[in-house]
Amino acid sequence: MNTCSFFLLLCPLLFSQTEATLFGCGLLQCQFSSSGDVVYLAKMFFNKLLWADYNSTLGKYTGYTEKAIEVVDGFNKNKEFLKREQNNLELCKTHVQLVLDVLSKSAVEPSVTLRSADLSGSRHPSMLVCSAYNFYPKQIRLSWLRNGKEVTSDVMSTEELPSGNWLYQIHSHLELTHTSGDTIACQVEHASLLKPKLYEWESISESERNKFAVGAAALLLGLVVLGGGLIYNKRCTNGRQLVPTSAG
Repeated sequence: MNTCSFFLLLCPLLFSQTEATLFGCGLLQCQFSSSGDVVYLAKMFFNKLLWADYNSTLGKYTGYTEKAIEVVDGFNKNKEFLKREQNNLELCKTHVQLVLDVLSKSAVEPSVTLRSADLSGSRHPSMLVCSAYNFYPKQIRLSWLRNGKEVTSDVMSTEELPSGNWLYQIHSHLELTHTSGDTIACQVEHASLLKPKLYEWESISESERNKFAVGAAALLLGLVVLGGGLIYNKRCTNGRQLVPTSAG
């Protein structure tokens, strides 16, 4: 039988006296098993030592020092105190199903997009943005690789942001000056993936882009000239008249 627990409340307390300062802490804990049993515990600590507790299985408080035994004896005679702890037990039971739903939720693979954005007033001419959407659980890692090596400078990332329905999103930004031949990729590591997944940014350098633009313009100009020649030739053919000749 497997047993798990979760904490409802952790409240640090500070007690000041003329002689010394006492540090106290009250901890409310729910324990539940696979068989459906639920146990509620309320623990009180002073200076890191367990001072007293309430156990729903016993239905009473227990003191662990001479002074605590004296104090909890009064607690156990107070019906309001005992009723409050019973209400906390019921609160534990209502939260168990919620915890089980979260623990049993399967990992959801993120949907990843990679895009570029122009920057104004920056020493870098462009920015790449890697976004992961609708993933679970929350823990995820986005990293940037240039030619297979991780990039650590000029990288900014958000925290995991809730998207609703227990799903999350995150965004990572890379400012860069892209040079010809570089391979830039966003690497995603998540529980839903058997191994890190790479998303490569496919782009061409500025010089290659200029060559492509010049070539496209030349091709377009050639098509225009060719089209104009065909139209002129057709008009000349339609306007030409044949003159008959007589045999000698």
